[in-house]
Amino acid sequence: MTQSNEDTLFEILFANPALKVLFDGLVGLDLPDWAIVAGCLFQTVWNAKTNRPLTHGIDDYDVFYFDESDTSYEAEDIVIKQVDAALPDFPARLEVRNQARVHLWYPEKFGHPYPPLRSSLEGVDRFLHASCAIGLYADGSGQPKLYAPFGVDDMLAMRLRANPWNKGDARRREKEAKWRNFWPELEVVQT
Repeated sequence: MTQSNEDTLFEILFANPALKVLFDGLVGLDLPDWAIVAGCLFQTVWNAKTNRPLTHGIDDYDVFYFDESDTSYEAEDIVIKQVDAALPDFPARLEVRNQARVHLWYPEKFGHPYPPLRSSLEGVDRFLHASCAIGLYADGSGQPKLYAPFGVDDMLAMRLRANPWNKGDARRREKEAKWRNFWPELEVVQT
């Protein structure tokens, strides 16, 4: 990713006031290996590109963190409550999930195994669409950093391309249909 693309993305993302509040709030917490991920990021970009309100179509704001010291639901619930308490007036639904425990519940929910992850950003690597695989996190000094294992060109061009590392066709097509209701400009690239 070029510095120009990264600067443009930060400008767009932080123009969404909810993302700015969430990022700043998470920097102030001591969550291990955290990142803001998924739709709240790429959908903010799509909204900026189509001149829609920046929060249009965004269901929730996803936060991944990684803590393998306790993979119980109870430990995750404590972190969820910690984030909620730090952001009491957050204007949207927050989804906070410990990526160290995804492999424990994923098979029951989606019907196939999910190998254990080693970091929060490794969860981004497994998103259904390569063009939607993006994470926003802070470096050691609190500065924003982007993670985009497949680059950002497809996201910026509003192209949906399957993740070559995750071939979940049925779920991927469901998401494509849902998103095209909000952003009919999306181009679905069959691979």
